[in-house]
Amino acid sequence: MALPENGAAWPPPQWAPYYRAMRVDDAWYSGDRRRLERVYGHHPEVRERRRLWGRKSAELRMRKKETRLHVPLPGDIARTSADLLFADMPTITVTDTTTQDRLNVLLDEGNVHETLLGAAEQAAALSGVFLRVTWDRELVTRPLLTVMQPDAALPEFRFGMLRAVAFWRELEGSTDAQVWRHFERHEPGRIEHALYHGTPDNVGRRVPLTEHPDTADIAATLDPSGDAITTGVKGLTAAYIPNMLPNRLHRTAPVGRSDYAGLHDLFDSLDEAWTSWMRDIRLARARLIVPDAYLRDEGPGNGSSFDDDREVWSKLKIPPTEQGAGITLAQFGIRVDEHQRTTDALVRQAVQSAGYDAQAFGLDGDGQPVTATEVDARTARGMRTRKKKTGYAKHPVADMLHVMLQVDALLFTSGIKPERPAVEFGSGVAESAQQKATTLDLLARAGAVSTATKVKYVHPEWKDEDVEAEVAAILAETGAAAPDPGGTFPM
Repeated sequence: MALPENGAAWPPPQWAPYYRAMRVDDAWYSGDRRRLERVYGHHPEVRERRRLWGRKSAELRMRKKETRLHVPLPGDIARTSADLLFADMPTITVTDTTTQDRLNVLLDEGNVHETLLGAAEQAAALSGVFLRVTWDRELVTRPLLTVMQPDAALPEFRFGMLRAVAFWRELEGSTDAQVWRHFERHEPGRIEHALYHGTPDNVGRRVPLTEHPDTADIAATLDPSGDAITTGVKGLTAAYIPNMLPNRLHRTAPVGRSDYAGLHDLFDSLDEAWTSWMRDIRLARARLIVPDAYLRDEGPGNGSSFDDDREVWSKLKIPPTEQGAGITLAQFGIRVDEHQRTTDALVRQAVQSAGYDAQAFGLDGDGQPVTATEVDARTARGMRTRKKKTGYAKHPVADMLHVMLQVDALLFTSGIKPERPAVEFGSGVAESAQQKATTLDLLARAGAVSTATKVKYVHPEWKDEDVEAEVAAILAETGAAAPDPGGTFPM
């Protein structure tokens, strides 16, 4: 959609359902109990208010302290998703040597790896994420790759592809009565800025950028003809990475699906089970039941007390045979096994429904050695999910790196030839030294591998000259006079 008209409702009606869903997912992702209380405590549906985090009854307010327990499983799921995608940086290459050298500098100094890790984690929780290329000459002499949140974006799609997007933010000085909003709309070759002064539920009227200190400096960078910047870049300076598709609640829109879709009931039940478990522990603490005569009178209006840490007591004039005259210990049982089986089952179902393997979350690990085939079987679900997500991320990442090179050539580094990089993700499976040794031993016994291939297999990052040197050293040590049959390097 274009920038809002003056007096338009906020948020835009067509995006309000998406924002509501993201607000719930964000509460679970944050792990903040107060956010969960706000989301569910004011939910219009009675069923939602009956959740653990939707209960705001008198009994909760009368408690001495908060006893509800939140288990941060949603955050663990999002982190696991990011680790599967970007724990290892994908291989990013261009054909021109000079451009590759400059790209390596941008990747390193721009912390692109860390940026992608953070983007992937947030995308898993909030259904997707935007990447944006921008620049600030006063800050650094290179383009910047930044992450923009989906619940602060108004994208426009055509045939499932992003054709424009407007990012917005509430500025300092906003109150419950008035809200300042800054919009940044990205179009092919152009970025438009706008400032609105409105209310929480109305965008208000568009005003000059100079009317707020947070946007006043932007006005000085705009083209003389209007409120926009001509980028000189082919295509958009922003891209969208969906977490997974399709979105089951909004099938016709190319908006991603959160890993938490359909799992809120399981998350709430897990918190309920852990809360019950901790309640058992609190109730099972040993209590002493003592006669009235054992209590110390604290004076008028102050009641009585019993010091359970006192070691020496004066003799009490109570017949030892009198029933109930002594101290009685009350100790209740704790249903450990029942609670553990319940919580394990909830975690297992939640992570499997999210597309991951229970083993990645500490389940199914009995400490016994397993074969490589068993490991592959236990991680198959997660690897399939990873493969899908890398497919969604590959092209947007390549597009934004191409934009970074274009901006760099236009504003910072003349002489490079911008080209769209090739982005290749690894297998995602790291073999142990024992697994590699077993594989090479089997291949060697079958006569199906050369020394050069062995070295390349163990050290895939080595250059050909390094492999040649290592092969020569190995052959010299083993006393082999004949040339190695694997003189070429097929790997």
